[in-house]
Amino acid sequence: MKWVVAAAAVTLGGCVSVSELERSHETLDVMSGKSPREYADCIKQNLAKTRETISEEARDDGLRLIVPQKLGAGPAALFDIDKRGSGSTIKLYERLNNFPLRLGDVRTAATQCISGS
Repeated sequence: MKWVVAAAAVTLGGCVSVSELERSHETLDVMSGKSPREYADCIKQNLAKTRETISEEARDDGLRLIVPQKLGAGPAALFDIDKRGSGSTIKLYERLNNFPLRLGDVRTAATQCISGS
């Protein structure tokens, strides 16, 4: 039953763009001792089994990762990773961020990569 509700929400939710994700409230706003490159590589490694190829864009002093949806087109999540001292600041924006049954692989990877591997 949960999957039926989740599938309906994905279908009815429509597509969202990167600019719409940027304007939404972040679901995670943290600092890490890892460099932007180390953190981005950790995210890519953790999501390699559950997501298609993650897009990466270089920014002024960091990186942006765009995570594709599992079902449908468009981004599911956006990571803004900026250099800060010897580490980085991370902001995560997720599609359906207020939907309690959303897939948890992105959030799990984001929190595991803060200090873990």
